Amino acid sequence: MKPQSAEALLAHLVSHPTVVGTSNLDLVGFVADYLRGHGAAVSVLVGPEGDRANLFATLGDPGLPGYILSGHLDVVPAEEPEWRGDPFSLRQSDDRLIARGACDMKGFDAAVLAAVPDLAAMTLTAPIHIALSYDEEAGCKGVPHMIAQLPDLCAPPLGCIVGEPTGLQPVLAHKGKAALRLTAKGVPGHSSRPDKGKNAIHALVPALTAAVELSGQLEQTGQDDRFEPPWSTLQIGTVQGGTAVNIIPDHAQTLIETRAIAGADPRALLAPVCAAAGDMVETEWVSTYPALALEAGAPLAALAAEISGKSPLQAVSFGTEAGLFQAAGIPSVICGPGDIARAHRPEEYLTRQELEDTRQMILRLGQRLGQSQ
Repeated sequence: MKPQSAEALLAHLVSHPTVVGTSNLDLVGFVADYLRGHGAAVSVLVGPEGDRANLFATLGDPGLPGYILSGHLDVVPAEEPEWRGDPFSLRQSDDRLIARGACDMKGFDAAVLAAVPDLAAMTLTAPIHIALSYDEEAGCKGVPHMIAQLPDLCAPPLGCIVGEPTGLQPVLAHKGKAALRLTAKGVPGHSSRPDKGKNAIHALVPALTAAVELSGQLEQTGQDDRFEPPWSTLQIGTVQGGTAVNIIPDHAQTLIETRAIAGADPRALLAPVCAAAGDMVETEWVSTYPALALEAGAPLAALAAEISGKSPLQAVSFGTEAGLFQAAGIPSVICGPGDIARAHRPEEYLTRQELEDTRQMILRLGQRLGQSQ
């Protein structure tokens, strides 16, 4: 198969509107064909939803320990009115390549794919794996299915590089997260006779009170100075319910999240809130992923610094799939092109230079592994 430039591949990737929660099978099919055309061993791993799939590919011997290059194929919606053109058609403005997903994170995916022909021509003494997931933007829902199948796909990996936007600076840590939805169902009626109904909003109050009290106590449960703030946090994000002031509300819902420092279980932090909810309230975990914490002296940190040419950064505030790879026993680091401040915004972009610098970083990984004799 003829090699394609990173820019051409990015244009193709963003032309598929793989909005989180929707099918990505057409795009996965394109990527699978491209990788197979360059000699990669490819597994398409359809998720339980049926219309979405992870993709895992290997260059080199899968029976040897190697490295994973990890990205996601889903993007957030592009409904903002400030877009100056079709968000799913790559536009150029000076050095900027503009589209939904250009920065978060199809730019990294495109750079990886563009490097594949050169990687395939190398004699790799350790394999390079490409892991592309779905529904990362929904709380990393797709990648756990792929991680569970890794023992059947490859030898235990030496490490994983997750290409979320960090300005190509390796990042060693991020907080974990859990988001909880509480739903209460009541019995409607006229507000003049509350004794004949059940108020769904009132049913949420004990849990909301517990959440507020807990948020003020977390600072005392442990601190990690790599983060701002350096402790785990909790907040009530939304509260919805009721239809009118003179009607007993028969429905109410709230979303509550925790951000947990390394060593703290984000779900466990919400246990007092769940306990306070009571029998009238339904609890549902919306998303959850663990914190990432890679030691500064770890071999993967040194490797990431070598191939990126930049010293590692201790921590970032946003979360990634790296914590899930780490929880599975795979050392992980975040290192990808662009700036997270451009993500989830209209006119999202990656520069041509950032795209090429990423391709070069991946080629240096291949050269490094080719030299490990």
